[in-house]
Amino acid sequence: MSTPLVAVIQFPGSNCEYETKAVIDASGMQGRIFRWNQWRELNDASPDAFILPGGFSFQDRVRAGAVGAKERIMDFVVERAGDGLPVLGICNGAQILVESGLVPGWTSGSVQAGLASNHIEGRSGYLSRWTFLKVSDHAQLVSPWLSYLSGKVVPVPIAHAEGRFVFFPGDAGRIADCSALVYCDENGEESPDYPINPNGSTENLAGIMNPAGNVLAMMPHPERAFWLWQVPIRTPGEWGDRRISANHSTAISISRGPGELFFRGLAESLAVTASEET
Repeated sequence: MSTPLVAVIQFPGSNCEYETKAVIDASGMQGRIFRWNQWRELNDASPDAFILPGGFSFQDRVRAGAVGAKERIMDFVVERAGDGLPVLGICNGAQILVESGLVPGWTSGSVQAGLASNHIEGRSGYLSRWTFLKVSDHAQLVSPWLSYLSGKVVPVPIAHAEGRFVFFPGDAGRIADCSALVYCDENGEESPDYPINPNGSTENLAGIMNPAGNVLAMMPHPERAFWLWQVPIRTPGEWGDRRISANHSTAISISRGPGELFFRGLAESLAVTASEET
């Protein structure tokens, strides 16, 4: 069986494509970076999954992700997502997925949600910090990216200025259907207030998905938490304890962190055997 190919789409202004490729490779898959204008090459390669990495595509002009969503390469991503292939958008990638209409995906081809400026204790602005996440009950059953997060609370960093999920008022009753990841504390408790909800996102949403679950848009960066040494040593809870225990061990350089769970889920869905249990 050939190694599954995961395409990482690099737009002008992307800045996480190489880290994302590295963790794909470390998860037993093959990552390959395709530039935004290589849609023919992407079609020929016929990837098994797609990741849109973080950054500031096209300088976030108009709105974050708005220009990238109109690029021709996204037509191919949208088509393959419709065929059921896994698609992940991280931070700016999530913004592109929202602007392309892939998530929440209630109405084909239309934008049904937005990522507004952070609203932090009455202030807006860029925020970089570690947060805690948990998976929604329904999402862990249908999303290939989230199958290993069942019952877990994981620390993952955020770094964005426009990460607050918002919806049209008439869609309030549908939000639970697209909820994939929510912000919480180290014990899994939710709150609409900072710092547990770091940006004022509706219903504490950190990530949303399409109805089929194969497309996930998340604002936190799992690739920045793939290795245990990336987790801050003062992180409360299980992962902080793991970090402290491994601090003086040579194994810390190869020990997997909480972000690895997202990529392990994808690898399993593509029939790749995980090399290490977390």
